Amino acid sequence: MTAPYFASIQEIAQQVRTRKISPKELVEWHLERIERLLPKLNAFVHVDAEGARRRAREAEAAIQRGEAPGPLHGVPVTIKSCIDVAGWPAPAGSLVRAKEIPGKNAPMVERLLKTGAIPLGNTNTPEFLMAYETDNRLSGRTANPWNVAHSSGGSSGGEAAAIAAGLSAGGIGSDGGGSIRVPAHFCGICGLKPTPGRIAATGHFPPGTSAFGWLGVVGPMARTVDDVRALFEVMAGPDSEDALSVPISTPAKNDALLRGLRIGILESPATGKVTAETGEAVQRAARLLESCGFVVEPFRLHNLERVLELWWFFFGTVIGELLRTQLAGKEDLLSEQLREYLEVSRAERPITMQEFVIKCAARDHERGQILRAMENAPILLSPVCSAPAFRHGEGNWQPVTGYRETMRQAQWLNLAGLPGISVPMARSADGLPIGVQLIGRPYEEELLLAVAERLEEARGAWEAPPIT
Repeated sequence: MTAPYFASIQEIAQQVRTRKISPKELVEWHLERIERLLPKLNAFVHVDAEGARRRAREAEAAIQRGEAPGPLHGVPVTIKSCIDVAGWPAPAGSLVRAKEIPGKNAPMVERLLKTGAIPLGNTNTPEFLMAYETDNRLSGRTANPWNVAHSSGGSSGGEAAAIAAGLSAGGIGSDGGGSIRVPAHFCGICGLKPTPGRIAATGHFPPGTSAFGWLGVVGPMARTVDDVRALFEVMAGPDSEDALSVPISTPAKNDALLRGLRIGILESPATGKVTAETGEAVQRAARLLESCGFVVEPFRLHNLERVLELWWFFFGTVIGELLRTQLAGKEDLLSEQLREYLEVSRAERPITMQEFVIKCAARDHERGQILRAMENAPILLSPVCSAPAFRHGEGNWQPVTGYRETMRQAQWLNLAGLPGISVPMARSADGLPIGVQLIGRPYEEELLLAVAERLEEARGAWEAPPIT
């Protein structure tokens, strides 16, 4: 087997089923690596070593009794610390939530447990998830395992760093404007933002079941597309507490759907400029997809400027106002990043109900325009964002140079409700990962994953970061 820290989920599960490796050994290897790399990366908020050891003993006993193992039996996983795990702190990076300890598991966590996965701990986030840099006053800054002077991204930055560094085989992140895909791109792993509703968001903070809950989703992160698929198939499904979740079964792979499939290379001035190396990574991905038999051609969307304006209305203006109300009187506890977001997102005048309804209708209209344009191009290819991982402290919410410019490639998908996956494709001159983004139509995650698997296979084997 590949070194246990970097083995795939499928490898681990197979080795456990055939008793070539024990869940107890896997857990101890990962806990030892976590202890060794935690001072360098600071990826975790909470490590449940005793709980992981107990579950490993239970998993091993089940195999010895001859019980049929689940698809993730013995696989070590991690969970973003804004997602409920019974008895674990769930601070979402905030001193305001420092004592928040859920009493039950989120449905997505429960589904992982039922298939035999072993949670090791939960991972760091920016405060209230509102930044693309994982840093906060409660648990500090998470470093990138490719270069610790650089950011691991946000808001699922702790999760991305842990998976890339071999501290877990995969896990759960969340995404309201690129928060799965950007950290995956920064850290050189894969991350899937699914269609809203494919995975129930119950147990996530902030709640994703509101009048605009379609903006944010929960989704799987792992080192390979195949592992992302394995997690997605387990996590997907509705929950009665999430009225936006949908009862769609996961169809079997169908290679016939891939023959002659049209893939569009997204072109739009609204998504901004990217570095030359980022553009080259996209072109490389396009050539590889062509070599796989896909029809790859330029694809233009004309309404993305408006889509991005609407995304900021909901993600910035509306959520910012809700947070300012919720945090009134607690401002002295907040991180500098969150204060900056709250100030930049402040509206010049109060939001009216009429304005909110008009913007919701506009969102549906623009989404319809995109879906019509994608009728004959079910998959799009684009950068994830404008550049590889920035150095710590260089990201911000300021106009012109900030996240609303550098992260535009990722943000528009959340307004449109489209699924997207980040796939590692290249490295920059200074050794940082560069991912590309594949984008699908709503509820077509299986097709999206199938194309991503072909691209990954054509690219070659996943490479581990140099951190030791």
